[in-house]
Amino acid sequence: MSTYSVGQVAAIAKVTVRTLHHYDEIGLLSPSGRTPAGYRRYEDADLDRLQQILFYRELGFSLEEIASILDDDSVSPTEHLRRQHQLITSRIAQLQEMAAAVEQAMEARRMGIQLTPEEKFEVFGADYQESWETEAEQRWGHTEAWKQSQQRTGQYSKADWQRIQTETESLNSRLAEVFRSGAAADSAEAMEAAEAHRRHISGNFYDCTYEIHRGIAGMYVADPRFTATYEKLAVGLAQWLHDAMVANADAHQA
Repeated sequence: MSTYSVGQVAAIAKVTVRTLHHYDEIGLLSPSGRTPAGYRRYEDADLDRLQQILFYRELGFSLEEIASILDDDSVSPTEHLRRQHQLITSRIAQLQEMAAAVEQAMEARRMGIQLTPEEKFEVFGADYQESWETEAEQRWGHTEAWKQSQQRTGQYSKADWQRIQTETESLNSRLAEVFRSGAAADSAEAMEAAEAHRRHISGNFYDCTYEIHRGIAGMYVADPRFTATYEKLAVGLAQWLHDAMVANADAHQA
């Protein structure tokens, strides 16, 4: 029969000698034998029990709970294995949930929007599509504006996004109101509304220069999705807003 010193057991199980001494002192794991000089000698059965102890410790059980479990004579070795399998399966499920949550948090941080999918739809509306985030990064991820936006929005809470959405809706209502009034796109009133649009971007996302704002204006008429957003508010608004933004940029860059 093989026997092992306390040092050998510590090396095999990757625990400290002090831990084994403690387990012996509290009666959780006492060696099966001693040398004539009084040194501990462990047998294979002791190592099996140590394996059980370490398993339950890994799952968060206290030493008192482990002692109660292992010293229950009504539980067979097979039942112990079945119980361990159930515990492992449950732990795996918990870890998978944790991993999914961490991945979601990482993705939200990367995209700069710290919201759950449900919150995104709640804040941004039923038309919101998560694929837009990926597309945006592919198109502008290399720009300083994108990096600045990520730094800012990465700190935003759900309340911040709700505030921004409320401001956006108010701004869109103002744009539509000025457009419906019949104001020309290069009028002072229209350019003031366009300037409010630029300041809204600068205040919440990144420093929107007039040159950048001019580029955004181009997307409003070049990309059907942007066009549709404003056409829902008022037919003809997308082109009018484009023209007002360009006129405003021209006026400030002259």
